[in-house]
Amino acid sequence: MEILSYIVYLCASVLFILGIKKLGSPKTARKGNFLSSLGMLIAIVITLFDKHILSYEYIIVGLLTGSVIGVVFALKVPMTGMPQMVGLLNGFGGGASVLVALAEYYKFLNDNSLNITSTISIVISVFIGAVTFTGSLVAFGKLQGIVTGKVVKYPLQHPLNLLLIVSVLAGGVYFTLNSGMPELIIAIAAVSLLLGVFLVLPIGGADMPVAVSLLNSYSGLAASATGFVINNNMLIIAGALVGASGIILTLIMCKGMNRSLMNVVLGGWADAGSSSSGVGQSSIKGEVKSVDAEEAAMLFDAASNVVIVPGYGMAVAQAQHAIRDLMNVLEGRNINVRFAIHPVAGRMPGHMNVLLAEANVPYDKLYALEDINDDFNNVDIVLVIGANDVVNPAARHDKNSPIFGMPILNVDYAKTVIINKRSMNPGYAGIENELFYGNNSLMYFGDAKEAVAKLVQEIKTL
Repeated sequence: MEILSYIVYLCASVLFILGIKKLGSPKTARKGNFLSSLGMLIAIVITLFDKHILSYEYIIVGLLTGSVIGVVFALKVPMTGMPQMVGLLNGFGGGASVLVALAEYYKFLNDNSLNITSTISIVISVFIGAVTFTGSLVAFGKLQGIVTGKVVKYPLQHPLNLLLIVSVLAGGVYFTLNSGMPELIIAIAAVSLLLGVFLVLPIGGADMPVAVSLLNSYSGLAASATGFVINNNMLIIAGALVGASGIILTLIMCKGMNRSLMNVVLGGWADAGSSSSGVGQSSIKGEVKSVDAEEAAMLFDAASNVVIVPGYGMAVAQAQHAIRDLMNVLEGRNINVRFAIHPVAGRMPGHMNVLLAEANVPYDKLYALEDINDDFNNVDIVLVIGANDVVNPAARHDKNSPIFGMPILNVDYAKTVIINKRSMNPGYAGIENELFYGNNSLMYFGDAKEAVAKLVQEIKTL
């Protein structure tokens, strides 16, 4: 039975690896998700037949409860709520690692079977898992609007965090040498829970996607450490894969914002999530010009090359189906339509891709920043719908701007830029957008879904 378990775990691990690989492309993401889920199902089934499982009652109750919660989340949580849901699930993973590690510790203690390997694994699992749990809850709160999205500064912030980290490490070393002290491992867990709050609270709302991705990596590392605690190879491999993919995604997102990981972790944009502007309106030259649906329709009717730039505003308004209708009516007039996707648009990488795929927009019409940026000079009209900071020209030239150096979509190079927004409010980074005042820019105000639907009807009447 033990040999069979190893073989099945190996097969499940291969499915995890293939699944993660296929998640790298929108075309294969669904298949990747299925393969990963299948691998997890196989791993759970073989674990249930493990000789160490003495009672199935709690497992069945947990399975049913978790399944019901998962189904409710899948059906009820909108795509705009996916980032905070991912953050919350990261927290659940970290919390589970803490509980399993503590339970195994008391089991080892009663059996008098503690050794240095299991003790070190328990400390690591408790430390990372607890930080992940509370840190993820804070991240969820910031994204959900329960906790302020602003950067939260407090006296002696960094020295205090350093003191807590040193305390946990010192306590972990002492616990490893004196493992018969249950009160010490509880203290380590308590300090780690506090540390998770203090580490994530200073991170501004604009940097929350990076924080969530980093916490996802932490949850994988905690799971991997727990695998060493319970001597489960499948958990070690799965946790390592999640940890590695999480940190890779984090670095990709940091690169997409031209930020260092340390800059994000230590507080990042001081004005992130605030309503105040880092660049005053009076410092931006030009005036705002607006159009209505009829005027915008005439502009589109005369175009031959159109690019649509979706952002978080499109997700909030659930306007992806209206955008697809716009694409169809434009293509019916022999107008070339493409979509430009910024790597951090919509709070999560791939967020826009998923929404557009949901509306049956063909994958080959979605272009990454590096694939389309050099072609904006040849574009007649760019429709920016709900995007803000990722199209702000200040990132290219304003050294005083907090987003200076961040790669942006060069939409201002197009002949005409139409920006759909509800109002002139700044984006997530809390700064004014120079694009709104450009000579070739036109504001098209209104709810994205309703505004695009009106635009489609106007184009059809021409």
